[in-house]
Amino acid sequence: MKNTLSLLLVTVLLTALFAGCAIPATKNLTETEISLSDNGITVDGVSATGDPTQAVYVANDIVYYEAGHDFTYGEGSEKDAHTKEEADGHTVVHITKPGKYTLSGTLSKGQIAVDLGEEAEDDPSSVVTLILNNADITSTVAPAVIFYNVYECGDDDEENAKETVGTSAAGANVIIADGSINTINASYVARIYKPGTVELDDDGKKVEDAEKLHKYDGAFYSRMSMNIDGNDGVLNINAENEGLDSELHLTINGGNINIVSGNDGINTNEDNVSVTTINGGNVNIFVDGKTGEGDGIDSNGWLVINGGSVVAQGCGTSMDSGIDSDRGISINGGSVVATGNMLDRISESKQNFAVFTFTSSQNGGTYTLKNSTGATVAETKITNAFSSLIISDESITEGDYTLWKDGKQFEGAVSEGSSGRGFHGAPPEGMTPPEGMHEKGKERPDRKKPPEIPEGMNPPEGMPPREGMNRPDQKMPTGNDAIELSEIFTIKDGGNYFFVVSLIS
Repeated sequence: MKNTLSLLLVTVLLTALFAGCAIPATKNLTETEISLSDNGITVDGVSATGDPTQAVYVANDIVYYEAGHDFTYGEGSEKDAHTKEEADGHTVVHITKPGKYTLSGTLSKGQIAVDLGEEAEDDPSSVVTLILNNADITSTVAPAVIFYNVYECGDDDEENAKETVGTSAAGANVIIADGSINTINASYVARIYKPGTVELDDDGKKVEDAEKLHKYDGAFYSRMSMNIDGNDGVLNINAENEGLDSELHLTINGGNINIVSGNDGINTNEDNVSVTTINGGNVNIFVDGKTGEGDGIDSNGWLVINGGSVVAQGCGTSMDSGIDSDRGISINGGSVVATGNMLDRISESKQNFAVFTFTSSQNGGTYTLKNSTGATVAETKITNAFSSLIISDESITEGDYTLWKDGKQFEGAVSEGSSGRGFHGAPPEGMTPPEGMHEKGKERPDRKKPPEIPEGMNPPEGMPPREGMNRPDQKMPTGNDAIELSEIFTIKDGGNYFFVVSLIS
């Protein structure tokens, strides 16, 4: 036991030093029990007050996008706006001091808001850990849980950005208590302009420039880097817009996290800097597409998967991905299944992965990857439509594999076989990419490239191959060679493989 603890301590120290984040000065955080109820909030068994000098106080002051304003108020539309009466019906549980806070009970209209003050960002002792122990929180106008100001251990300077970060010292921490089931049902806050910063065009009809006052896209949101941990506890997030968001870095070390979202399931949004790291736990994401788009996991910097289990279903009706990252995706361990209609660049990874791009849109079903002995290596039931499937697992070693859907076998051929190069999937039949494609309206030239057309295919001019179009009967190019279409997909150890496949009739 002593050896194990020593090893863990050394690991934590090295991780923090490597990332440039100091270990928090507050090692023995105070522990507080918060019981949630529509009939009143109790703190360590005593009714909470409205005194803002307390570590925990309550108020009806939720931040939301207010209806009745013109375009100079913010970027939201009518569907993003809420009335003051609706907002005032929410109870905000404010946490203002460092410590550990255990949340239990039900709040049908409310929010947990952590804010240790503007100076907290640079104070290593400004650390809050929320322990979710059978907490059920619903907000219809904003995130149900939000970290405003706590210690930020990361660096948002693009020049210092790197793929590997340590967030053990982060001020925003969430622990999913063992044996607990926790549910978050929540909305979001569209961008609100800071008063006095709005500049209009010469006609006074368009905002040319304005500073952001508020914008919180996710149901569970942190403005600072955040850690999530747990063992067998469950966190369910049902999000009107995005699910689990951090403005800088997000690290998931454990727990069972299930997300159903209208847009991105997970989003970290500092351009070219943010890192989403998954070291353990079970992460299941289903983008229901109610907003018309959404990636399963979207990092504006890097996505690194070192362990755990990830199943990420991107929106079935838009040109989005199961896993998406602007600067690269690394799969170094764990089990990954991701579906979408676009494939982002996957960096050279320590674990084998295979990408299957389908000649026709897949409309859900159970997909099974089997090895040469017929044993199942990976199997997942998919609900959304998709044209690209990523599978990675430590048990995918050198050898031959077959891919199946609902008991029927696929055939195919290698498309591009070197690591770091992806075959961009064709959109499902009849689909056109939504205007703007990605939430920030950024141009994504790498995601607008049309798929390469295999030799021998004759789709209509300008269109990718679709269901019912001629596939090459026998050959598909791979480099300067061609191979026979086969029911077998061969993977060599240490390789990353891209296949174009179709169902055997």
